[in-house]
Amino acid sequence: MFPFAGKGIESPVPLDAALTYTVPVGAVAQTVYFRGGNTCAELVYVVLTRDGTPMRYFPIGAKSDVHVPLRVVEDLDGGTVVELLVGAPEGVTGSIVVDLGLVEV
Repeated sequence: MFPFAGKGIESPVPLDAALTYTVPVGAVAQTVYFRGGNTCAELVYVVLTRDGTPMRYFPIGAKSDVHVPLRVVEDLDGGTVVELLVGAPEGVTGSIVVDLGLVEV
């Protein structure tokens, strides 16, 4: 569970440093699923980035949750950095529960 403060719906910010993952050199990883919940009364979204470029967007409704299986996925080569960011209206605060399934293949 991670607290957040919105900086603008079009300005996603890192959710927490713990939500950054670097694929080990020599390995390949794939995303398997994303689950998230939102405690605030506004629509927010989580964006999964690959090396700083948006890869997938996950909108999470007000006081709601989302579960997205990611069956058709891209390979994430060794050295790739994936990170979760949150986008929310400016001044909105709350917490997000996130679970991103990754597997090394």
